[in-house]
Amino acid sequence: MARNKRITLTGYYHVISRGVERRNIFLEPEDYDTFLDILYEMKKTYNIIVHTYCLMTNHYHILIETTQANISDALKFLNSSYSIYFNKKYKRSGHLWQGRFQSYYLYDEKHFWIVAKYIERNPIKAAIKSGVRPQNGNFS
Repeated sequence: MARNKRITLTGYYHVISRGVERRNIFLEPEDYDTFLDILYEMKKTYNIIVHTYCLMTNHYHILIETTQANISDALKFLNSSYSIYFNKKYKRSGHLWQGRFQSYYLYDEKHFWIVAKYIERNPIKAAIKSGVRPQNGNFS
């Protein structure tokens, strides 16, 4: 059975990707920093606006705005670059991500603000324990 075709319009998206088998994708503080460096490179390369993000131990949420119909290329760059870094650093092979990234097109301003609030509250909702380094922020 074929999967649904991804929406690739310009506009706002809530993007989510989770580690395979819900495993952690950020093991050390340096991993968060490297992911953010790659996210920043994606932003510049693909002319994407990052409005807010949340990096959890086993997944991430990003609220982005595309100015071109290039969301698939941009997220392929982000996820594959981080996978290469992670697999090399931890001497592992195989998939890091559980399937392809999820993206939800946001159709209006109200939906945008609901998602922004959801992303910023995600660590609280998940009852993060101390010692974990979830990050929220934006690249305005």
